[in-house]
Amino acid sequence: MTEFLEILKYILPSLVVFFTAYLLINKFINNDQQKRKLEIILNNQKIITPIKLQAYERLILFLERISSESLIVRVQHQGMTSKQLHIALLSTIRAEFEHNISQQLYITSQAWELVKASKENMIKLINDCAVNTNPKSSSIELSRTIIEKVMEKTKSPTSVAIDFLKKEMNNFF
Repeated sequence: MTEFLEILKYILPSLVVFFTAYLLINKFINNDQQKRKLEIILNNQKIITPIKLQAYERLILFLERISSESLIVRVQHQGMTSKQLHIALLSTIRAEFEHNISQQLYITSQAWELVKASKENMIKLINDCAVNTNPKSSSIELSRTIIEKVMEKTKSPTSVAIDFLKKEMNNFF
């Protein structure tokens, strides 16, 4: 029994030192892994944040470009009929949208739904105005009808989405 106590006298302190070292090394390794994860997240943020901001920027530009005033000024040419302007306005909106469709990856789904709804509302507005305009009349008549219809509303079809995108973008900061 005394031999066992003698052996235990040497082994017990060794076990205590071993478990203490094990716990300290384990904690050190876990802390190091957490640091590395944090560094990866921070590096990703440095890359992703500018891309996200660019997406918001591009979508606000898209919405501004499809607003009625901007769209009509860019698309309408002298000598166009109402029907030609109608077709040109719709194709311009669709082309602009297709050009910016990949931006949905970098914004929230709610923001993307508002962007899509703005586009659809703008198309609906143009279609509604085109129905009430003689297709062979001057494009100026359709332009006037569109602008009057937009002025009747409290907010343009694109302004709601622009305001939302601005608020959401400001939440990043």
